[in-house]
Amino acid sequence: MKSHPIRGLVAATHTPFHADGSLNLAVVEKQASHLLSTGVSRAFIGGTTGESHSLSLEERRALTIRWMEVTRGSDLNVIVHVGANCLSDVCSLATQAQELGAEAISALTPSYFKPRDVRSLVDCCVEIAAAAPELPFFFYDIPGFTGVSLSMPEFLTQAQDRIPNLAGIKFTNPDGMMFQQCLHHSEGAFSILWGTDECLLAGLALGATGAVGSSYNFGAPIYHRIIRAFEAGDLDTAREEQMHSVRMIARIASVGYMGAAKAVMKMLGVDVGPARLPHSNPDPDQIKALHADLEAMGFFDRVKSSI
Repeated sequence: MKSHPIRGLVAATHTPFHADGSLNLAVVEKQASHLLSTGVSRAFIGGTTGESHSLSLEERRALTIRWMEVTRGSDLNVIVHVGANCLSDVCSLATQAQELGAEAISALTPSYFKPRDVRSLVDCCVEIAAAAPELPFFFYDIPGFTGVSLSMPEFLTQAQDRIPNLAGIKFTNPDGMMFQQCLHHSEGAFSILWGTDECLLAGLALGATGAVGSSYNFGAPIYHRIIRAFEAGDLDTAREEQMHSVRMIARIASVGYMGAAKAVMKMLGVDVGPARLPHSNPDPDQIKALHADLEAMGFFDRVKSSI
């Protein structure tokens, strides 16, 4: 195993597109600047929020190249998600990430032909991690999307001796019991990253110290306040801020989360374009109503706060 503790917020970034759906890599520099201005020091690129399954292999390679160009010499670290159904493509992306100097890689399981048990999942991850042996490897557990629901504590048990660079799990899974089992596995040797933004406070209470999420792109100040209040023992403030997160996410999701979240980024001056099909995008009237509702709930003032 490879110890690689991660603390604080990691933004699962959007992939920027032009209006016609083609890549708009010029926006990456603005995305990176925005994250740093809101106190986020890590970007998780090409994941679920990055619409990775809607990108070609060459688009994913180009996206990684651009993020690494933009962040070179800055305080923003990049974790590259490389998961896909084709393991040879995954390994190619992992090798590229190492060559370009990424901080770490992560991969979800193949999800069309699915591993039927933990051993098969570990077999897949052995190949992926071996393609970037110098980088920490985080398995990305997101059963709600992949349809693969396996024991993550058992995954750690079987993988720890077979994957020398295994660093932990990106845990986007509602099972709080399993999260704790992973967190305390091997005397806390692994970094288990909380992946449910609207329940961050619950994750902190269970022992999470690092979190990966999509709403950290546009709502990071809210979550910084949750963390600070929790660490200060001010649970009333932490709960209040978490409820703001819940209301914000629920309103955005009410018109299709991916497209609406990208519209919110444009409202904040970072135009990452539309979402690709099969995601939908809000129409102008829906965007206007969304803006009005977010303004009414104080969203724009809440995310202006400095760290």
